[in-house]
Amino acid sequence: MAETLFAPAEPGPFGSPAPVDGAPVPVIELRGVTRIYSSGRLEVAALRGVDLDVWQGDFLAIVGPSGSGKSTMMNIIGCLDRPTAGSYRLGGTPIEQLSDDDLARVRGRAIGFVFQSFNLLPRTSAIENVATPLLYQGVARKDRYARAQAALERLGLGDRMDHEPSELSGGQQQRVAIARALVTEPALILADEPTGNLDSQSGADVITLLHELNDAGTTIVLITHDSDVAVEARRQVHVRDGLLV
Repeated sequence: MAETLFAPAEPGPFGSPAPVDGAPVPVIELRGVTRIYSSGRLEVAALRGVDLDVWQGDFLAIVGPSGSGKSTMMNIIGCLDRPTAGSYRLGGTPIEQLSDDDLARVRGRAIGFVFQSFNLLPRTSAIENVATPLLYQGVARKDRYARAQAALERLGLGDRMDHEPSELSGGQQQRVAIARALVTEPALILADEPTGNLDSQSGADVITLLHELNDAGTTIVLITHDSDVAVEARRQVHVRDGLLV
């Protein structure tokens, strides 16, 4: 479980307030979320009044074609962007009340990101790639590498820790990226088209890993355009033209 970020008296998910009167609090709660991008006089509504709840332990696929708004939803859920209008609560905490530094802490401690393009550091070993997020948390070097090693071994890469990305297959690079997402012990994993650059067997292996993580209690939000991938989630929401349909 992620470190308590907001220091309430009785923390729930993400350090959020405990449920009121026994009612559970969604991990993710979007209400009327709109995101408008402006360029000169041109305005484009990427999201238009989206409502969404994601509960602890959920495995949700956000599905839609290119340009539908699903990547904008991921950026907002991942605290990489802010809504133009509407509200977003993460574990009961209103994101609009957080400073940019607070959002950076949320991203670093509570959310693990897995991207289609892997986003690994080149000419850097697998174990160093995985240990890097812990460096920004101030974790001591010995502990960083011990935790990175454990994450890589968990994903079957114990014999590839000293290999650079160029020395790894696509499937192995994605597993390194997942290990990097896991090493901070996040409560939420956001996976953006995580099988998009993989062959079918490597893609199936990644989906199996996501299932194992979800079975262990990690909340997973999967962004995809591929209906064959989406059906692997416990539930789906579909996005089209900035709306949930």
